[in-house]
Order: sequence, then structure tokens, then C-alpha cells
Amino acid sequence: MDRARPEDWYRIRRIDDAITLIDEPFIQEFYRCNVWHVRGSDRDMLVDSGMGVLSLRDWVPLVTERPLTAVASHTHFDHIGCHHEFEDRAVHRLEADILAHPTRAATLADPYVTDDIFDRLPPLPYSSETYANRAAPATRLLEDGDTVDLGDRRFEGIHTPGHSPGGIALWEAATGILFSGDIVYDGPLIEDTYHADAADYHRSMVRLFDLPVRVVHGGHFPSYDGQRHRAIIRAWLDGRE
Repeated sequence: MDRARPEDWYRIRRIDDAITLIDEPFIQEFYRCNVWHVRGSDRDMLVDSGMGVLSLRDWVPLVTERPLTAVASHTHFDHIGCHHEFEDRAVHRLEADILAHPTRAATLADPYVTDDIFDRLPPLPYSSETYANRAAPATRLLEDGDTVDLGDRRFEGIHTPGHSPGGIALWEAATGILFSGDIVYDGPLIEDTYHADAADYHRSMVRLFDLPVRVVHGGHFPSYDGQRHRAIIRAWLDGRE
């Protein structure tokens, strides 16, 4: 399989004046994490950080321009790869140990990371056999109801266990924007990880259904509006109730 050039690895798309989507286009869509950069008046926020096969700080200058809080929506390999590059790192307490000690098993790199998840391999010296996340101990634990304050923007943490124990979504009530992580997005949802919990997943979906969302920026696949959000969750709930 061909290898991508480093300068081509990351793709950057402005969503609006303050929100930018960063992703890795040579990872197949099912495995490709959405990395969300949010500009605030006092500081910025990064929701997730991709696989970490190349440095975000070296190849995406946007993330180095201002003080930044890197939030882990959860600690699977595709979401925390570059967290170690940032001084301010936030995660829910139930996954803080994984962020600090990210083994291949705990992050699901084993069994998911193989050459088959790529359309084009990362640049050398990347190897799927030796891929691993780097330790990035949290500097802040985000509990349910805690706020990430960017100055002119405030995002409330919503604990959303189910996909994993420490899933955290970020909700901006003033704009109706939800960064949902992997608990809900417009694609096949993963409910069978080693630390998934069906009852928790159900409770999280019920809670998110009632949010008056205007737009959802998920951990994977394209963003969608509030009507689609409720349709996704309603169909999921109907399939289990």
C-alpha cells in the first residue's frame, strides 16, 4: 500500500467562524475520528486529537496559535493520539487512568489498528504492529455539569457512558451545539467494546434525546441537525424498547 505524504495527512475544513473540523482522510471513514477545534475569546478547545500517527502541532498550525484545552470525549486510540502534545488535558475521571497509561488493549488499538483501516498508510516510520498511544495524564477531570470556559463560550460536560465508561459530550446551550463524541453520530454506533454497558448507553441516549440541539458534531461521520439527532436516537430507542 502507498504511503501518504506528511503534508497531506491532515485535512482542515472551516465549519463556521469559530469551529474547524480536522481529520485524517486516508483513514477509512468508519475509523476516522473527527477532531474539533473551537475558537474562544480567551482560549481554544480541541475535542479529541486523532490517531497521533503525525504530530498535530507540527502539521496543523491552528492548534498552536493560542492557549488550548484538549478534551478527550473518551480514550479509544483514534481520539487521544495527540493529547500528549498539549499542556491542558481534560477527561472524565472514569477514563483518566487510560489516558495516563494507554495500553493497546485499553485503547482498542488491539484489535482495530491494522493496515486495513487505511486507504493510504501514514508516512514512515509508522507501523501498525507497533502503533501505540503516548501517555497524556489529565490536568483536569471533567465531571457531569463541569464547564469548559473559553471566555465568550461555555461548554457544559455531559457524562455519556455506554460506548465507554467515561464518555463526555460537550453542550453549548446558548447556541444549541453538541459535541457528542462516540455515544451518538450519524453512522453505525459501537456498543460492544470491552467496557461498553447497555444500560448506561440507554440512559445516555434518553438524556441526549431531550436536549434542544440545533447541530451535532459527532466523533465520526458528518454533522447533522436537531431533527436528524432526534430521529437517530428515536430509531435506536425503538429498536431496544
